[in-house]
Amino acid sequence: MSYQSYENLEVWLKAVDLSVSIYKLMGTCKDYGLKDQICRASVSVPSNLAEGMERDSIKETIHFLHIAKGSCAEVRTQLLIANKIGYIAATDFSTLQEQAVTISRMLHGLIKSLKPNT
Repeated sequence: MSYQSYENLEVWLKAVDLSVSIYKLMGTCKDYGLKDQICRASVSVPSNLAEGMERDSIKETIHFLHIAKGSCAEVRTQLLIANKIGYIAATDFSTLQEQAVTISRMLHGLIKSLKPNT
């Protein structure tokens, strides 16, 4: 497997930005359960992507990329819930949800590109 630093991957950069945006948006939220869950899930996306890219086998890399993609779906769900209960405004929800969908698609493409015979 040729080495590509995760710090240079557009998907990793976007995932970091999404996590930072969520932390800032949820900073004053008093619902500590939801706040903790969405922040942890958002950090999981770039973290698992980074961990996967540092693995020595394609199989391990893909495994961690799938975890990152799952965490991205978790973030999308929690954003929807936070919006529906009034913790985040519709405009913030729309922007963050769009970013999360883009990241999920990018992760899917990266996974597909790493799989043999695809």
